[in-house]
Formats: sequence, C-alpha cells, structure tokens
Amino acid sequence: MSEEILINVTPQETRVAVVENGVLQEVYVERSRRRGLVGNIFKGRVSRVLPGMQAAFIDVGLSRTGFLHVSDLDSTFEELESGERSIAASGVAIESILREGQEILVQVLKDPIGSKGARLTTRVSIPSRYLVFVPGQSTIGVSQRIEDEAERERLRGVIQTFGAAEQKVAAGASNVLALAPVPAAPAGARGGFIVRTVAEGVAAEDIHRDMEFLHRLWDSISQRGRDSAPLTLVYEDLPLAMRAMRDLVRDEIEKVRIDSRETFQKVTEFSRQFIPEFVSRIEYYPGERPILDLYGVEDEIQKALNRKVQLKSGGHLVFDQTEAMTTIDVNTGTFVGHRNQEETIFKTNLEAAQAIARQLRLRNLGGIIIIDFIDMQEPEHARQVLRALGKHVERDHAKVTISELTSLGLLQLTRKRTRESLEHTLCEPCPTCAGRGTIKTRETICYEIFREILREVRQFDTGKPLVVASQGIIDMLLDDESSSVAELEEFIRRPITFQVEPLYHHEQYDIVFL
Repeated sequence: MSEEILINVTPQETRVAVVENGVLQEVYVERSRRRGLVGNIFKGRVSRVLPGMQAAFIDVGLSRTGFLHVSDLDSTFEELESGERSIAASGVAIESILREGQEILVQVLKDPIGSKGARLTTRVSIPSRYLVFVPGQSTIGVSQRIEDEAERERLRGVIQTFGAAEQKVAAGASNVLALAPVPAAPAGARGGFIVRTVAEGVAAEDIHRDMEFLHRLWDSISQRGRDSAPLTLVYEDLPLAMRAMRDLVRDEIEKVRIDSRETFQKVTEFSRQFIPEFVSRIEYYPGERPILDLYGVEDEIQKALNRKVQLKSGGHLVFDQTEAMTTIDVNTGTFVGHRNQEETIFKTNLEAAQAIARQLRLRNLGGIIIIDFIDMQEPEHARQVLRALGKHVERDHAKVTISELTSLGLLQLTRKRTRESLEHTLCEPCPTCAGRGTIKTRETICYEIFREILREVRQFDTGKPLVVASQGIIDMLLDDESSSVAELEEFIRRPITFQVEPLYHHEQYDIVFL
C-alpha cells in the first residue's frame, strides 16, 4: 500500500493530509489562533468540587473551566489499600481529596467541544516516538497492535533492563501531580512506560534513548510545575507538523511532502534527532500547484462536510452529527443489483462498511456512533458485514469499539474523541436555523405574526401595527395571506402596514405599533 503525508503550511493554519493509494484517509487542521490543547499540562486551581457528580471544575486560565472526574484522578493522590490506580475504583470520594483553591497539575484529555470545557486528568502521560511515559507508575504496557508475542516480550525486557538501572537513580524521586498538601507518589516510583506500535522491531538502544529523553523532559516539567504560578501552561505539546512526524510516520509511509521551506527545515531537524532513518523520505514541495490539490484533497475535504456520501454502486450514506451522538444511515439509492434483493442489500452494506471506516477517520467523528445498515435476513451476511467493518477500522489511530447488532438492526460503536470533528473545526452553526438544519416555513412565520398582533392588541391600547420582515415573508402576507390580513384588520379595527427589511433572515421579524 502506497502512503504519503502532505503538509500544507500557511501563516494562519497548518493542514496535514494522510493519503493511501491516492485516496485521502485523514486530515488534521490546526489554526494559529486556536491551537488544540490535548496533551498540554497546566498548573490549575480547583474552583469548585461537586460531590453529587464526583467531579471538580479546574481553572487553568482558559475561557471555561476544565472538568475533572474522579475516575481521572490518579491514586498517587491517596494511599489506597486496594492498590487501585483509579480512585473511582477504590470508592474514595472526591471531596475527601480535592478542595476549593487547591493547586493541582492537570493534563488536557479532550479539547473544549461546543459549550463544554476541556476534559482533564491528573494521570499525566508524555508521548515520544516509541514510548508513552506515565509518571508515578511502575507498569509496562505494549500496544495491542503488536501481535507477535515474542516481540512483545522482547520490548518488555528492553524496558525492564533500563528500568533496573534507573531505580537507583530514581530513588527518592517524587511525583508533583499534587501541588497542595496531598501525599506524593511512593519513593522510587519514577514512572511506567507504554510501548507504541512503531516500536516494533526497533533496537534496544533507540528505545533506551527515548526513555532517557522522557525522563529528562518529565524532570523539567516537574520543576516548572513546582515553580510556576497557578493558571500557567507548564508544558505544551508539539505543533501539528511535528506531531504528525511523531505519531503518523511508520514504515509504510513512502514520502512526507511539505510546502513550507521553514517547516521543512524544522521537520528535518526533528527527524534527524528522533527518526534519522526517515530523513531521506522528507521532501520540500516547491510546485506552483497547491500541494493539497495533488490528489484532490481539497475536493475531498469539501465532500467530507456534506451529509450525503455517494457509494460507487449507487447507494449512499447519510451522516447526522449531534451533540449526543452521530448517526449513519445506509441506503441502496439507485443500486438495484443483478440477482436478488438480499444480495443487493448485502453488497451495499459491505461497501458501506468500508466507506464508513474511512469517513470516521476523515471526519474525525468520535463518541457514540449508531449505524443503520439495511436490514439483512441472512445472519451470516450480518456477521460478514461486522467483520468487514472491524477489519477496515483496524487502521484507525483512534480506539474504536464495536458492539453487536441490536434487536432493531442498529450497530453501535464508540470512537475515542480527543479533538473536535472536521465539521466543528471548519464550520459554525447556521445563524438562521441555529444548527437545527431546518427553518420554519413562510406560512408558519405569517401565522406567528398574526398571533403576536392579536396578543398585543388585546393586552394593550396600541396604535397601528407595522410588520417589518424579510422580502419572502412580506410577499406571502400581501399575496397568499392577503385575505387573512384583511380579516385580521377588520377584527382589530386597525390597518396593518408592511415594510421589507433586506438584512432580516427568514425567521426574523418585528412588529411596531405606531
């Protein structure tokens, strides 16, 4: 499989596109005015503790306070007999651990989305090229995507051999997650590691070099955490171009093309330090044609903002993204098949499974997702569609959990959400419909105007009503509803006048009594 990463950089924003076999699979957007917060570490202050929700609001200096649930508190805050890392699992109440005004080091798990503030955790984790460092813990984890058991054991051994030597150095090290009078981590528990997928087959020396880097970085963060004032950014994650090199680059990537010479130089230096074997695959793109036009990426981004996605067979998908969940409806459309109805439905659902897996990555949809596949009579067909979807989402960087089909024939799945979806990043709610996706009919607006005039006349000693509205509404009042206007004038014994306001949207109107 041919894979490339295209990086488009302008002063206003950076965009990263992942292209597989000439087809856009993922796109990331980061704007200079509104950079993502995921991975950033803040020294915050507890502004409110909510025992009823077992959560707390943490002020980290942003426009909205962040949300910290008890399940995201690390056990290093409290000596727990159960040995559980999660305080929630131990049954300890959050009000016995946190108090208003307490200073605390927190990391952003999820960006602010809609009206919600950032989701926070005290379980700090710091990623590098091959590892994720988890301060204050002694566990060693290996990515589930590394399936070779011998390789998994080798990687655990690499971590343990380094860790044995580090125990002598780390003796007496403390965890600074709790900056108020809260117990620190046990002496010697400097940190655990999670081995990332890209570490498969990597030499022990390279992994040890990553471990040394992460330890030095954590020591620096710890010191800044102790010395900084509250509501301060203690650690900021890498900019998008560097994160792409750290998180997206793997052996299958043939080229990374960058259209900014300055960013190209920075990425090259970054790669020389952390991915020296990949430096030769990084290219500066000086072409006059925009880099994201090479594979029709711009067109694909525009299509990803549409509700409807066409399938090659003639069927289509319909995406509806709400605050609670995303629903995906599968339809046969113009596809009529060649054999029988069940075969037609089965082929459409198989094609839809592949398209849905791609759209989840491309649109960066997260949270609860409900898929309404076309009803299949054959149980084996349903199993094959589920297996196909599971196979296609394996390449997704975000964790996807697929449930069984419900009794109504709906498939439920969840996809880990950390950043806003592509639609929420590039779009805003319609000022007319306020995100409903529909607007009231002209007839509905006219009847609202009639009721408002009646209400005012009955309650107050008013003058002559003047209706100010958009052109379409005034036209309907004077044309289709002219008889209703005449009846109303006779009933209230006052003439009604009308005025067009070109700047008013469809649902906007005013009634003035002269």
